[in-house]
Amino acid sequence: SNISTGTLNDARLSANVTLLGASPTYSGISPTTALPSTATNITVTGTGFTATTIFELVSTAGAIITPNSVTLNSATSVTMNVTATGGTYFIRIENDSGLATRSTNADLSVSQAPSFSTSAGTLGSFDAGASINVAITASSDSAVDFSKTSGTFPGGLSLGNTQNTVYLAGTNSGTSATTTFNFTIRATDQESQTADRAFSMTINVGMQESMRFI
Repeated sequence: SNISTGTLNDARLSANVTLLGASPTYSGISPTTALPSTATNITVTGTGFTATTIFELVSTAGAIITPNSVTLNSATSVTMNVTATGGTYFIRIENDSGLATRSTNADLSVSQAPSFSTSAGTLGSFDAGASINVAITASSDSAVDFSKTSGTFPGGLSLGNTQNTVYLAGTNSGTSATTTFNFTIRATDQESQTADRAFSMTINVGMQESMRFI
């Protein structure tokens, strides 16, 4: 009685009616960062992916980027090769039925990785007991933090906590023989991109200094 026109049979589903099915879903991407203007493989996970599913990057400014290629790994995983300029991007997914979804956050960050200005290798030679203050510098398109990932600093020295330029400083202590100390410093920007560089520092102990430890 609620049918205003046509017949009951017309209202029933028939072979001429296409069910849209479920919308694709989005779980995440890996990696979450890429270098500007550099083709990068990004794995997208979710559900409901098919060979005809459309994947796009949508910048926070509204620009839409189509992947260079998309490889269907399974109904829950694809690998898309993308090239984008700097910025942050949402991931948009659309099935050929027209049903679509988009990441809640701009999960892909396209930015420069940190780069050291300080050359790898020796940071200098110093006498035992000397006051030492050596700068290590790196840059990115966001602030850079520093940490030691391996090796040993000379006794009495520590790494500061300033950004972009950090200082390995202190008054040397505890070195009883001429020693070259090797260590690796990691630069990490605000997009969690990293760069590592190996350095060394030599502490010289002359006869007079070495006698202090006898």
